[in-house]
Amino acid sequence: MTGLLEGKRLLITGVITDASIAFHVARVAQEQGAEVVLTGFGRMSLVQRIAQRLPKPAPVVELDVQNQEHLDTLADRVREHVDGLDGVVHAIGFAPQSCLGAPFMDAPWEDVSVAMHVSAYSYKALVAAVRPLLSHGSSVVGLDFDARQAWPAYNWMGAAKAAFESINRYMARDLGPDGIRVNLISAARCAPWPRSPSPASPSWRRCGARRRR
Repeated sequence: MTGLLEGKRLLITGVITDASIAFHVARVAQEQGAEVVLTGFGRMSLVQRIAQRLPKPAPVVELDVQNQEHLDTLADRVREHVDGLDGVVHAIGFAPQSCLGAPFMDAPWEDVSVAMHVSAYSYKALVAAVRPLLSHGSSVVGLDFDARQAWPAYNWMGAAKAAFESINRYMARDLGPDGIRVNLISAARCAPWPRSPSPASPSWRRCGARRRR
């Protein structure tokens, strides 16, 4: 039986462990017939071990989205494994501790700038880096979190996600005429708000998706 992604070539970022959403995106993509390339950051040996747990071991390309050299060479390094891309998944996000849980007003710009760079600007930077590999009919998907309201404890990551959503709209505007689709998918909350205020709480259940263009 032919899978929905048979013959498609995907670059999937943000795999850290086999509990990562990105890992399960990669797993399902392979099960549906896609050829997958992963990116890793920091503990590359860990990401490479995790990549071996996929249905088919996937190559891992190092990518620090704050490293311009990594971005400048990304297309060539991905091209060592596939000759083009039909899809890109952005699943990258990070904020220093002062930006999460601590009072929103206390976070210094030095930390906020990191959260914005890694969690928002990197979306544009990633797509620009692999633009030579994308063609008419390619798709870009970012993993989002609802930024329509101020969540307890989410703080500057929430602000970064709001910027992420705005960046998505501008990229859709600019890449749409070239036939490249740009969308976000956001996990939906489908349980009563837990006593713990953090979206990372075990009682925070995600069981739906919302798509934006």
